[in-house]
Amino acid sequence: MNKVLSGVQKQVQEAVDQLVDSGAERGVQAAVFQHGEQVVDAVAGTADPATGRPVKSDTPFYNYSIGKGAASTVAHILAERGLFGYDTPVVDLWPEFGAHGKQRVTVRHVLSHTAGVPGIPLDTTLEDLCDWGKMCAAIAGSELWWEPGTKVGYHAYTFGYIVGEIVRRATGKPISQVLLEEVSGPLGVGDELYFGMPHSQQHRLARLEDAPIDPQAMAAMAAMPPDLPMFRAGPMLTMPNAQLGNRADILAADIPAGGKTSARAIARMYAALLGEVDGVRLISTERLREVTTLASSGMDEVFGMPTKWALGYSIGRPGAMDSSSVFGIGGVGGSFAFGDTATGVAFALTKNRLTQDFNAAAELSQLVSDRLRNR
Repeated sequence: MNKVLSGVQKQVQEAVDQLVDSGAERGVQAAVFQHGEQVVDAVAGTADPATGRPVKSDTPFYNYSIGKGAASTVAHILAERGLFGYDTPVVDLWPEFGAHGKQRVTVRHVLSHTAGVPGIPLDTTLEDLCDWGKMCAAIAGSELWWEPGTKVGYHAYTFGYIVGEIVRRATGKPISQVLLEEVSGPLGVGDELYFGMPHSQQHRLARLEDAPIDPQAMAAMAAMPPDLPMFRAGPMLTMPNAQLGNRADILAADIPAGGKTSARAIARMYAALLGEVDGVRLISTERLREVTTLASSGMDEVFGMPTKWALGYSIGRPGAMDSSSVFGIGGVGGSFAFGDTATGVAFALTKNRLTQDFNAAAELSQLVSDRLRNR
């Protein structure tokens, strides 16, 4: 390993050690690939405080929406194979979805968060989230919030079920099986990257914990009107937190809006989108260009903030959202994973203390970007 690479490995390891030693984080993984080669594998802290089990490189974390990147990747692989196109109406694959005027929604609308179907029923329970048929029937029976393609708004839960049902209808297989067959298995990380994680494997997971919430932030949240779009998109009961993310039934269920992964597994996936990793390339150069190009932007109708989306990936690096060559997605709690088409860098940070920001990911990805930009 040359001096630049040994230097960046050392700096990232020191940074994650400091995050844990300072008490800011409990357990952390950081992984970086460049041009198909892993150049950082740094871990620190505790996966399970109850037993003292340490974080290892292969420890999976429930990283919530980081899994959307894996769901999108599965969709792109199938699109490249010709099972559907981005402008294929969802009803061509899933006829029931067309109820209440949704027949104009295309795969492109779904991947770019412009489909106009961001909400799940307000009486949805955690048990319902684990029932694939019930959730898909509820989404198929829902009404549009806006005309497809005219506005953008984060489809927090619905994204995963819609993409997953498109995959199921196109292949006859659940998306977790397709992920294993087409992505995680070929990349050698079938035991580190999951949607539904078998009960027999859940003992390997890092246990999640909620970071203390700032009293001012809590008061501001309590003062928000209950009819805000973000509250209408899903019941408070289903808001991601540590208790939800440690439940065995949630962990075992296919909920492809989220995923369980190690940092090195999801970084490896982005590396195999950017280029070849140990002989595996997930999509062609031409498709990579197409799926990482800006597809939608504007004020998010659900969360009320500026947003930019490619096809299934957000645009921009945490702390530098003007970085237009970066495609990826973060998860509730502060984890983040992305690829950078300009530098060939694939980055992932996973952690088990759920914070309200992406500060750790921003700090570490900036460090990596600075060191590897001209390599």
